Amino acid sequence: MTKMTPQQEFWNWFNQHEGELFDFEADQERMFDRLATELHRIDPDLTFEFGPREARREFVVSAGGIKRSFPSVSALVHAAPTLDRWRVTAFRPRRSLSNVVEFRGKRVDPKDVQFSLLDNGKAAGVYLYIPGFREDDIDLKQIGYLLLDEALGEYDVEVRLGLIKMLSPETKTEVDRYPLFELPTRFDQLISQLGKEHRA
Repeated sequence: MTKMTPQQEFWNWFNQHEGELFDFEADQERMFDRLATELHRIDPDLTFEFGPREARREFVVSAGGIKRSFPSVSALVHAAPTLDRWRVTAFRPRRSLSNVVEFRGKRVDPKDVQFSLLDNGKAAGVYLYIPGFREDDIDLKQIGYLLLDEALGEYDVEVRLGLIKMLSPETKTEVDRYPLFELPTRFDQLISQLGKEHRA
């Protein structure tokens, strides 16, 4: 008998508990603990998110922004069976920038954040201007990364962005600034342009 891979073992477990997972709100702490334990058998850095309860519920497998764990995410999602009630997604996808982000008692409204896109001819970079930001403020830095993940998705932030720098809006820079909600469109245009230059 062929031995199951760790990925197959995970999906086997998921299938056996998919009813409880689909309705996880009934016993959220227990189900999330069990799910985290199963994911950590694959890779201790894997995390997850669930979409809202709909006819098909989204299950997002994430590397928590840790690039070395990206292959673990890809391998696990690639091994996923067809599940009638689930849509399995690799990496945290882009989300709408409509909600205030809170972290450890600090709040940032995306409407108050601006960005500058940088282009060195090979890779895209970004300056993020966050109200009240100081270089030693780890919490606001974390909020900055959460905003980038929401705007661009986990994969693009880790793989397609080079330099990422958080700055106070008072910092003088020589580059144009735009409201954060324009970042996905302008970023995609720049990546497409860089791709064309590489092919030329």
